Amino acid sequence: MNMKERRDAGLAYISDEAVFEEQAAARRILQKLNFMDRSDFDGIAEVVKELLGKSEGAMINPPFYCDYGTHIEVGKNFFANYNCTILDVAKVKIGDNCLFAPNVSIYTAGHPVHPVARNSAYEFGKEVTIGDNCWIGGNSVICPGVHIGNNVVIGAGSVVTKDIPDWSIAAGNPCRVLRQITEADRRVLFRQEEIDEEAWADITARMQFTEGE
Repeated sequence: MNMKERRDAGLAYISDEAVFEEQAAARRILQKLNFMDRSDFDGIAEVVKELLGKSEGAMINPPFYCDYGTHIEVGKNFFANYNCTILDVAKVKIGDNCLFAPNVSIYTAGHPVHPVARNSAYEFGKEVTIGDNCWIGGNSVICPGVHIGNNVVIGAGSVVTKDIPDWSIAAGNPCRVLRQITEADRRVLFRQEEIDEEAWADITARMQFTEGE
């Protein structure tokens, strides 16, 4: 197996010339993205689509950093705020309607623990998946091999080292489940504050329209 094949199989690999060529292609697109007019929303969306290959309504606020882009798969209506970093050595799969606050980092890349193996230049990548309707708080780090379920909120500043189940609020370093999201949360805006009547009427109307489609 060549090094790209080893990388994509999740095996130990070395970043050789062929690997660097793929990274160089991504960096050319990132150079364009990260130095665009920040008010050119349509232009940014087009470059994001070029970088990721597959996206439907995806929006990323530059600056954004990744290794390849082609290893990142996002669902509908993906949004990443400023200074997001995704080291996509392995596949990163993100579901529909996911929101990333500023400074979110996803690391699929890793290195051996022992210095003898680590100094050999071999490294690895392990897939990260995030389900539908997830909100990842600012300055959170998601580590290699982590799987986050559907309808999950990760609190700001979390370091996610283990899988997080569906319908969870999780936070901390290391990140732990604090509680489940329930129907009692449906109208909550912030802490004990409820969404106001005008906004709630709009949300309710939108929900009814969606359910009736």
